[in-house]
Formats: sequence, C-alpha cells, structure tokens
Amino acid sequence: MNAAYKLFHEGSLALARAEQQGIRVDVDGCNRKKKFLSRKIDYLFHKFEETELAKVWRSVYGTGMNVDSNAQLSEVLYNHLGVTPPKLTNSGRGSTDEDALSKIDMPGVKLILDMRKLKKIRDTYLDQFLREVSSDGYVHPFFNLHTVRTYRSSSDSPNFQNIPKRDKDAMKICRKILFPRQGHQLLEVDFSALEVCVAACYHKDPNMLKYLHDPESDMHGDVAYKIFLLDDYDELIRKAGAIKKIKEFKLLRNAAKNGFVFPQFYGDYYKNNAYSICEWVKLPTDRKWKAGLGVKLPDGKSISEHFISKNIKDFDSLVEHLRKIENEFWGKDFKVYAQWKEKQWQSYLKNGYVDMFTGFRCSGIMRKNETINYPVQGAAFHCLLWTFIQTDKVMREENWDTRLVGQIHDSMVIDVNPDELEHVVETVHRIATVELPRAWDWIIVPMNVEFELAPVDGSWADKKDYERRGE
Repeated sequence: MNAAYKLFHEGSLALARAEQQGIRVDVDGCNRKKKFLSRKIDYLFHKFEETELAKVWRSVYGTGMNVDSNAQLSEVLYNHLGVTPPKLTNSGRGSTDEDALSKIDMPGVKLILDMRKLKKIRDTYLDQFLREVSSDGYVHPFFNLHTVRTYRSSSDSPNFQNIPKRDKDAMKICRKILFPRQGHQLLEVDFSALEVCVAACYHKDPNMLKYLHDPESDMHGDVAYKIFLLDDYDELIRKAGAIKKIKEFKLLRNAAKNGFVFPQFYGDYYKNNAYSICEWVKLPTDRKWKAGLGVKLPDGKSISEHFISKNIKDFDSLVEHLRKIENEFWGKDFKVYAQWKEKQWQSYLKNGYVDMFTGFRCSGIMRKNETINYPVQGAAFHCLLWTFIQTDKVMREENWDTRLVGQIHDSMVIDVNPDELEHVVETVHRIATVELPRAWDWIIVPMNVEFELAPVDGSWADKKDYERRGE
C-alpha cells in the first residue's frame, strides 16, 4: 500500500501541473458550431414530424408530446406501434437506449437518434467548453484520482476523458475546437491493447502470451477467420500477408475485435455479440437473409450471400454459430484465462476483496465481471499514470518547453514544441516500453505505444499517425 500511496501522491502532483497548463479553445469556432447544430436539429425535427412515428406520438400525447422523453418513446414504439423491443430495461420495459433504437428499422427512429446525437454534441460537449473556458482562452480540466472504484482517474470541468473519439462526426466537431499553444503541436501517446496486456499478466494464459509476444500474430484476425468462415479466401489472405491488409477483411477483423473478442473479455455473451456483429457488417436481425445484404467481400460477394453459402441464413443461425465459437474460445483457445476468471471469483467470495498488482484493493459488493475487470482496469491505468509521472519528471529536469496537458486512461496528450518533438517521442517511448517493465516486474508482456501528431497550430481533430524515426 505504500507503493500505491506513492503512485497516487506523485500522480496527483503531475496531473495538477497538466491541469494548470490547460488546452486552448477556439471560442468563436465553438459558438459557430453550436448555431450550425441548432439549425440542423430544427431541420431534422421538421422531417421527423412527417413520419408515422411522430403522427402516432402526437395522437397519443397531443401538446404534451416530448421527443426527448424516453418514457413516451417507449410507450409509442412498443405499446402503440407494436414494435418488438430489441432489449428490455431492468424493470422489464422496452429499452430506448442508443443500442436498442439502432436495431429498429424505422425512419422516425433514425431521425430521433440523429437528433439525440447532435443535441449531445451541442449541449454536453460544446457547452462544457464554453462554460469552463477561462479569460486566457484555455480550459483547465480537473483529473481526479479519488472518485472511481477501480482506482482509475476521472475528469471534470470539463470532462477531458469524455470527448468523442470513435464517432468520427462528433470527434471532428468537438476536437476541432481544441488547440495547442501558438506555434506548437498536439501529440497523443496511446498504449496498444493495454488492458489485454495487463489481463495477461494476471491470468498468464499461454495462448494469449504467445499472441502478445509474437508481433506477427493476429488474435483478432484469427477470430474473424472463424466467425466469418473465411476458408474460401485462404489464398487471397496468404498473398496479402494478413487479414488486416485487405480493406474488406479489415472491417471484418474490427467486427470480430469490437463485436466479439473485447466484449467476451469483459463478460458479454454470444447473443449480444451476434447483434454487434450484425451491426458492424450491416445485416438485419429481424428477418431471413437474402443475397445482396450487408458489406461486400473482396470478390464482390455480399456478406449475406457468403453466410448463406455456409448455411448461416439468419440472425438465429448466427447466434448458434457464435455460441459454438464462444465455447471453443473459452474451452480451448483461452482455457487458462477462463480458469483464472473462476479462481478470481471464488477468491472474492471467500475474502470479500480482490487485490491489484499495483498495491490497491477493491472491496465491497461486486458482480463476477467486476471482480475480473476491476484489477485489470485499475492496473492498466496505473501503467499510464506511472508513464505520465516519469515523463513529467524528465520534462521538468530538462526544462522542456513541451507540456503535458491531459490523459485518457490509456493515453496522454502533450503540447509539443516542434523543435523538441523527436526527443519527446523517444523519451516517452523509452519510459513506456523499457523503464515501465523494469520498474514493475509483474509485467511479463511487451508494452507498446503508438503516436498521433497534429500539424503545427492544428487542432486535436487534425492528428494523424506518427512513426518514430527508424521505425
């Protein structure tokens, strides 16, 4: 616990210096984006009023109709229009969250989702920047180490860790207003597969360790091969060198990675995975498939036609297919990992807590998935925090003009003087990949970091992959 205290004590000081530095906001650009979004929301609402969903909604609630009310939307969709709920809430009502609504093929629902997305960008993300920007044109986000059960960090005023990244449209709008100091660049340093690496340090599954130690291997590609039954494309894949080098297969790999592998690691199960896979490859979940549906494969064949040729003809047969893959995934491919999860759960039931490699202890009421995920999530962030602290130390010792300005669990954002760029990159790379494993001998897998760099005076949205010299 002394080591844990020291980590958070030094981390609090390093993060406070990043808070003090802050990041520059284009206030005028932010206000322009808000006005643009308001006009677009109004346009979408007028289109929505012409839909069948809006007409039924109006007939039920009259002047009390509120398109922001989930309770009203649930009532109209599931009780008046007779739509089968894609999933239920804990209370047994039809869900109206984004995941559920995205599975309903109805024009009015699509417009509701579009309006919600734009309102969130305007009212949650852009408003927080305008509310928190100081007189010097900078926001100074708080980074907290005392609010999260897993001993990760949190952020507020504004929430630097909740700025859209995966949604490209939202990312461009929100990150387009964030800039470095004049004449500087924003550099983002991201640990590769950090939680997968840390999890492997806990469970020590030999198959997982093999994947992580061999840079030529591809766990997600191998799973995609099984899910999408790609044996017909063996020769093409061999010629390309890997699934991820073929544009169409890269999408399937991402579907396997984000729709199956990671959800399985975090405790999800095959039926939910089937919904995610269908969303990735654009296949319906409510009717039998026919040729021509979904994304295209390299030979022009549709994914539905390919699945049908493998006797997977609809959503239900895909669910059964994924059930078998899940059984093999945990019963054969990662059997030691599965055994560790059960051992971790039994240890919690006996002791009432789980410990982390970094000296922290999680206790209290936890679900099974939490006893597995909390130690991994916490220790993974601590790898980032340790790297952040050491970078901050070198920055001050060597009197850099470059400044750390923020972190997002497994990545950190740096405001870089272009003249110092190569030295900063090499320093951070050495700390993360060489010094970190030396400092914590429980790290038994390679640590890797990737860099993204915006141009001089460019916004955070303008960043692109950056390769170290010699790579």
